[in-house]
Amino acid sequence: MITTDIKHPYKTKAADLHIHTTYSDGTYTPEEVIKEAKENGLSAVAITDHDITNGIEPALIYGAKVGIEVIPGIELSCVYNSTEIHILGYYINWENSWFQGKLKIFQKARERRSYYILSKLRDIGINIDEQMLFSQASVGSISRIHFARCLVELGITKTHYEAFQKYLIEGKPAFVNKLRIAPEEALNMIHRVAGVAVLAHPIFGGKHKRFVSKLKRLGLGGIEVYHPSQNDGQSRKFKKIAEELGLFMTGGTDAHGRKDEENPIGTLKIDYGLVEKMKEAKDRAERKNKIILMH
Repeated sequence: MITTDIKHPYKTKAADLHIHTTYSDGTYTPEEVIKEAKENGLSAVAITDHDITNGIEPALIYGAKVGIEVIPGIELSCVYNSTEIHILGYYINWENSWFQGKLKIFQKARERRSYYILSKLRDIGINIDEQMLFSQASVGSISRIHFARCLVELGITKTHYEAFQKYLIEGKPAFVNKLRIAPEEALNMIHRVAGVAVLAHPIFGGKHKRFVSKLKRLGLGGIEVYHPSQNDGQSRKFKKIAEELGLFMTGGTDAHGRKDEENPIGTLKIDYGLVEKMKEAKDRAERKNKIILMH
């Protein structure tokens, strides 16, 4: 379990701020996410599905019933100098029609990509039935994990990991890039719906202070200091960058609910004090926006 050394009055409360559901590439429904969170002693979770927000409302409803705080979130894929980075948005007004219109573009792009992947698999003799594929993502947006599940079901690979390594990652025969936007666009989207933006798992593409500093000038509010892919030394490095740049810190399991997953919900806990810091940043941003609107 990863914790932080920040002093705060909520030492018995913990949060997991990076969780996916069946609405993107997770295997747990929003309600199952909340049940897992409750069983693992969490006080708060963030639903951060890729390019879709449909899991937020059911999680909020069930969370209210069992006493789990749910933070509305999103995870957006970006590209900078050909490197993919992810940006998380928290406390977003997810029902905003403009925002939902933008997300529909990403969801349609994911659907188009799925047909390209199907075609590439057929070219190497692997035929996945469309109905089988889309039933894997019956309630949400399609992603590569749904292809991996089909490959396992068909007996072509033994595990999801093997499916990715043999067919679905960059350089392999069925790889197709997803729609990715510039970091500036992702930050603008999050700000337009009154959210706060966080650089996800900076070990992947965002590990240099100069780059993080540039994102801060564009409106980045925080950095995911604690993530399963980052060891203690790397977390200390990102904590130092956050402190030097005046960014708040977050963390989470990036859980997808798969049975073969090494980091299920709640195995990485962060102090609830970091949630409070994020709320403070959200309040400051809202006050700043009000001042701008008044002038």
